[in-house]
Amino acid sequence: MTVSEARKRYLDFFAKRGHAIIPSAPVVPENDPTTLFTSSGMQPLVPYLLGQPHPAGARLANSQMSFRAEDIEEVGDNRHTTFFEMLGNWSLGDYFKKEQLPWFFEYLTSAEEGLGLDPKKLYVTVFDGDESVGMDLDTEAVEIWKKLFTEKGIPTELVRLGTEASGYEKGMQGGRIFSYGSKKNWWSRSGTPSKMPEGEIGGPDSEVFYDFGTPHDLKWGKECHVNCDCGRFVEVGNSVFMQFIKQADDSFKELPKKNVDFGGGLERLAFATTGNPDIFMIDLFDAARAVLEKHSGKSYAEATLSENGGADTRSFRIILDHMRAASFFIASGIRPSNTEQGYVLRRLIRRSIREADKLGIKDAVLAEVAEGFGAAYADAYPFVREATQVIHEELEKEEAQFRKTLAHGMRELEKMGTTIDAFMLFTTYGFPVELTEEIAKERSIMLDMQVVQAKMEEHQALSRAGAAQRFAGGLADHAEQTVRYHTAHHLLLKALQMVLGKDVHQRGSNITSERLRIDFSYGTKMTPEQKAEVEKIVNEKISEALPVTRTVMNKEEAERFGAEHEFGATYPEQVSVYSVGPKDATADDPKFSEAFSLEFCGGPHVLNTSELGHFKIQKEEASSAGIRRIKAVLE
Repeated sequence: MTVSEARKRYLDFFAKRGHAIIPSAPVVPENDPTTLFTSSGMQPLVPYLLGQPHPAGARLANSQMSFRAEDIEEVGDNRHTTFFEMLGNWSLGDYFKKEQLPWFFEYLTSAEEGLGLDPKKLYVTVFDGDESVGMDLDTEAVEIWKKLFTEKGIPTELVRLGTEASGYEKGMQGGRIFSYGSKKNWWSRSGTPSKMPEGEIGGPDSEVFYDFGTPHDLKWGKECHVNCDCGRFVEVGNSVFMQFIKQADDSFKELPKKNVDFGGGLERLAFATTGNPDIFMIDLFDAARAVLEKHSGKSYAEATLSENGGADTRSFRIILDHMRAASFFIASGIRPSNTEQGYVLRRLIRRSIREADKLGIKDAVLAEVAEGFGAAYADAYPFVREATQVIHEELEKEEAQFRKTLAHGMRELEKMGTTIDAFMLFTTYGFPVELTEEIAKERSIMLDMQVVQAKMEEHQALSRAGAAQRFAGGLADHAEQTVRYHTAHHLLLKALQMVLGKDVHQRGSNITSERLRIDFSYGTKMTPEQKAEVEKIVNEKISEALPVTRTVMNKEEAERFGAEHEFGATYPEQVSVYSVGPKDATADDPKFSEAFSLEFCGGPHVLNTSELGHFKIQKEEASSAGIRRIKAVLE
């Protein structure tokens, strides 16, 4: 089955069961505090999972563009990618386990409505309980799964593994259902139940794995099990049941309205239908893979049979994954740089260049590889194909620049003589460590790779910690000061339009509890007088104590009122709109035609501008061609 077919069948399946199909949020989130990328389907929906009503109702489904920077080092095996689509369906206080688990099982196994997978190849995990907080095995999920498998004539045994790693060493033990502890089968934003603060919601989850039947690799342990990393079992979906809320005395109380949050990797589901345990053999990669085969003179399918097969296969996969992500990034407005999203894009491109060298490709090839993804996603994400020219230009420019970086690194390496500092070459000049190692071997220079590796692991750990902190902040940080900055952001955008012209529009933002940042379309540097005027307007609206009102309304009606919306975003028929002012506006009578600011936005915001404090622009600078950036604070 093609990826497009799997996506359409999923959305049609849940639409038939009363779900509103909502569009994908941008992969580069707007107005989401501190997070660089949308990394899951639930991330844009956190306010609604926490209780805010969704404009489209209580049953939702979509396919969400996602990117996980922490998976960059994992790419190269048969299943990991950085960019992916996450199929999702949600119940906001509506249905629960007895509907969700049978529905997903039906989507997986039905030949008429779903993927038509063999149920004998499916295995599931459930929550085993957590003694530290007095929680027991999720018997409800166990009984539902037993019934579903039994109806298919499949013998079903529960194997309780809990938190004991020694249990994994026993292998499958004839099981079909496996129960794991809270580190594997519990979800909350804070982690395991004992780490959750008072008022935090969470609950057990249930994962489904597809068995490709490939031989077990002993380097991953004596016996294989569903959570083994050998590649035989691949997780294809996870149903999270947000069921509990943490109490002040560390106990847990059932939520009056329980939610379902399901996420399933679209590409993984599609490649399960092929029976080929290699995600890079799905149709989305066909054109790009053919380009690499043409330029390298190597066959991807035959690579694993060659003497250097493992390395060649890994190089193919890294380039394919990274160029798909890079295509979406550039089409979304990101450009290579040394900070934030631009740094991640630059890293993807430079790693791809190095892997192309390993395949023996000396020509600039990345732009040609990327072209295949515009066509592959023409139906679902046409904006990628529409950006073909700029993607081509940016990749060619970055590839040429990195070739110069490599040349510079070589000059520095030559100066070092017989004492080569591989870590310094990498962190200072971006010179790949593996290339330094190869050159050292050629020159019979001793290079202590254990020391280099230790430094690299420390470097990567710091990077991952920063990314994790950033992701956690992006989901959890609805602190009062962050909410104030979010509202001030609306005032600032309107003030910029008043001072610089109505053609000014937001082209990116980043909001933390320390400051706000906005990127906006404008071709020249602002004058001191313009910045002062913008500050004056924002502070006047703060002093006027204007009400901030949220209204759920029809998208076309909001557009008629002139509501601002995110660049490149697609919206459902019913949208959430925040208006600032006028003075006498109310929730029942928002008086949009008299509002100072009107924007499509999911929130949250203060109730009145008087809560904001004094607004001050710290810095105004260029972000990229035709885009300016302002950083501002509330004092």
